[in-house]
Amino acid sequence: MATLTIRNLDERIKAQLRIQAARHGRSMEEEARTILRSAIEARQPAATAQGLGSRIHEHFAQLGGVELDLPERSSLPTPAQFGSAADLEP
Repeated sequence: MATLTIRNLDERIKAQLRIQAARHGRSMEEEARTILRSAIEARQPAATAQGLGSRIHEHFAQLGGVELDLPERSSLPTPAQFGSAADLEP
């Protein structure tokens, strides 16, 4: 864990932190950690359960889809042929 020292803290702020910590039943140090954690987490974007593709789809879904005419295949794909290393040399 890291250590943080805060210098030149206004006495009024320190007193308010002490009172707030006492209200919550915490030490001043724990109260400061809680305040910092809340402030940082509030600025983070909310995690969504959707993946990137789903979010993109949702964003553009209102525009409607496009139906493409796909040409018929004239031949079937053939699998790759693997030979020995001797077959590769001229």
